[in-house]
Amino acid sequence: MNAGHGAGMFRRVVVKLSGEALTGGDTHGLNAQTVQRIAADLVAASDSGTEIAVVVGGGNFFRGIQGATKGIERARADSIGMLATVMNALAIEAAVEAEGYPARALSAVPMPSVCQPYSRQAALHHLAKGRICVLAGGTGNPFFTTDTGAVLRAAELSCDAVMKATQVDGVYSADPKRDPSATRFAELTHDEAIARNLAVMDTAAFALARENRIPIIVFSIAAEGAIRSALEGSGTFTLVTP
Repeated sequence: MNAGHGAGMFRRVVVKLSGEALTGGDTHGLNAQTVQRIAADLVAASDSGTEIAVVVGGGNFFRGIQGATKGIERARADSIGMLATVMNALAIEAAVEAEGYPARALSAVPMPSVCQPYSRQAALHHLAKGRICVLAGGTGNPFFTTDTGAVLRAAELSCDAVMKATQVDGVYSADPKRDPSATRFAELTHDEAIARNLAVMDTAAFALARENRIPIIVFSIAAEGAIRSALEGSGTFTLVTP
């Protein structure tokens, strides 16, 4: 779908990356080539004139909700997951800098010897300076996903959209990997996504986006240049609107 959005229409966006997106063809951890490809894509998107903040998950190392099923209390498991997001943020920061572009990792879980603590003022300062901000630690609290964290940061930073990078090219009526009859939505509203219980983002994230009237662009991160293509309104994606 081409929704008519161009890079010039988005002054500032949050790109939401899952931890799994950084594994490439591996089962876990970081795939160096994949991380570098995504970093180059982020740089190209930023070069288009849009300020880029990145919220990254940690599922390639540890997922809090899965840890909770293995005997770790949920709050503690989520804290472990937040630390995993910091590892990913540092890897993305390094990869962006290897492209010759400025980046700053900021964490909602303060660890000043590793990276700068997150604050709205600090993130806005770095974005205004043309730096790619990689935001780690989710919301800084247990029981909230990094999807909800991405929408929260988008609201805090007055972003024009959340770009949700996934393993599929949009929002489907069911999991297309399991259900061949699943159909892709070109466009839908936050209310429809919540009512249909579409699992591409959790309900809290959709509800927060709806309250703050933040559109969500859902696209596949698999192809080279996917972020910039979705930012420019080309390629295949689903637009979720207020």
